[in-house]
Amino acid sequence: MQFKKAGKYISAKLEKELPKHLTYHCAGHVQDVYNAAAQIGKQEGLGAHDMKLLLTAALYHDAGFLKGAKNHEEESCRIAANTLPGYGYTPGDIEKISGMIMATRLPQLPKNHLEEIIADADLDYLGRDDFFEIGDKLYKEFLVSGVVNTEEEWNRLQVRFLENHHYFTKTALNLRQAKKEQHLAAIKMKLKL
Repeated sequence: MQFKKAGKYISAKLEKELPKHLTYHCAGHVQDVYNAAAQIGKQEGLGAHDMKLLLTAALYHDAGFLKGAKNHEEESCRIAANTLPGYGYTPGDIEKISGMIMATRLPQLPKNHLEEIIADADLDYLGRDDFFEIGDKLYKEFLVSGVVNTEEEWNRLQVRFLENHHYFTKTALNLRQAKKEQHLAAIKMKLKL
């Protein structure tokens, strides 16, 4: 398995080809999810092979945005399935990676430990100090694509999302849950809820 080469290939493609209006679903987000997955995976005691599969899934999880936002997870799986055999990944590896990619779809429904880790890594920022900074990038992307039209709509969407979201791994619960609840309270104060 040529993990580093497979990662370099998709990272360069995302850097060059993702549409510029994607202020959140960009190469920076992919790197952020990769870093969070590495941290959570290490804390959760993953072995070397599973760690490489997890980090590969992190790098490929939003590759579908190269084609468009709709059903981007399925497209990410297709890109992984077409690309990774050339880097020595087995059909079994690719099946696990595809499962992890699909676990990032909302609402998140992970079916195993690796899928729980990537689900938590994808939304790690919800419980971090840079929550509002990263959220602002998503707000701008949502404004451009017409998902929301005002800051109030955005804040109401965030409240619903944070109230319904939960972390799966012990690591994410310990590291991120309390801060996520603080962010929810701050947004509710803005909205006077």
